[in-house]
Amino acid sequence: MSALPTPTIGIDYTPAYEQGGGIGRYVRELIAALAAEDQESAYKLFVMGAGKTPLPALPGANFRWHPSRITPTWFARMWGRAQLPIPVNRWIGRCDLYHATDFVLPPTDRNTRTLLTVHDLSFARVPESASPALKKYLDAVVPRSVHRADHVLADSQATKDDLVALYGASPEKITVLLSGVNPRFDPSPVTPEDRKALRERYGIGDWDFVLAVGTVQPRKNYERLIRALAALPEPLHRTRLVIAGGKGWLDAPIYRAVKELRIEGRVIFTGFLDDALLPALYKTARCLAFPSLYEGFGLPILEAMASGTPVITTGISSMAEVAGDAALLIDPLSIEELRGALITALGNDQARDRLITAGLQQVKPFTWANAARRLREVYEGLLG
Repeated sequence: MSALPTPTIGIDYTPAYEQGGGIGRYVRELIAALAAEDQESAYKLFVMGAGKTPLPALPGANFRWHPSRITPTWFARMWGRAQLPIPVNRWIGRCDLYHATDFVLPPTDRNTRTLLTVHDLSFARVPESASPALKKYLDAVVPRSVHRADHVLADSQATKDDLVALYGASPEKITVLLSGVNPRFDPSPVTPEDRKALRERYGIGDWDFVLAVGTVQPRKNYERLIRALAALPEPLHRTRLVIAGGKGWLDAPIYRAVKELRIEGRVIFTGFLDDALLPALYKTARCLAFPSLYEGFGLPILEAMASGTPVITTGISSMAEVAGDAALLIDPLSIEELRGALITALGNDQARDRLITAGLQQVKPFTWANAARRLREVYEGLLG
């Protein structure tokens, strides 16, 4: 009996190459775990806009780069706006399955099966927090991509529910693929030297601080978080807020709130943060505040829990799903609830101990190895 041919799978690696955090980190972690899980299939990693920086080392011997110097913007114009039927196979060659990892499915050859990852529908659920141009583009291309794809991956049950409710997608067509937490996020103590260096680097000093992780943009709800910080009682007035994330869009009200409240010395914007610094930052923080208006998953919640750091987040979309009973859940529109949760997480030792213990348990099932095994099952089902 002759052996079955080795399947060839194309994957869009562009987010991992282009983006430091968010979807970029998701794709990097997932593909690294997939390489450890599958040494048999032949993988083609497609990178748009290649050449700005060197490509990283391939994750496995069965992976190959297929780079293009054409930028993601030009591919978006060609495939999304002009809808030119030029298949991605022109750049990656023949493949049995193509996995689009970032909302948009390009044209493919007729014999290529397709898988699309949709991380969230924030541009539809919280439209006021999206840039108008990006929202217009996504409103046009994402529903079209969802309906064209043979199968869809959603980052959470909440995102799957949104795809069904907003786009009329069949539930059977969607698989929930939960993210994992890298083992480098753990509760081991930070050395005094590293702790001091981190505090000096960002001007935190010796004060307790609340950490927020994510791009500076309206959906992260930083303006209300800043107002809750300013309203803390006098014994907590020296508490700092460290916002670790790159500059985003529609962010002027966030910076304006800091000036209006005259707390410039208490709010620290780090800008984009190197991934290598995140574990120590989580461990050094008194708590993580993640009061987002909407998330497709909310990876910082789990990273903080794995680091032994109490978490405040919101009881909506995927965040309640990810946090379970191991976080303080608040109404994202209530500054008063956020203020109360900050007081508890900063000063109530009994509540802090409960949150830390519960968080370390909550995070255990969320591993990238589990995510890679689930992804491989989806691949095999599509190729079957």
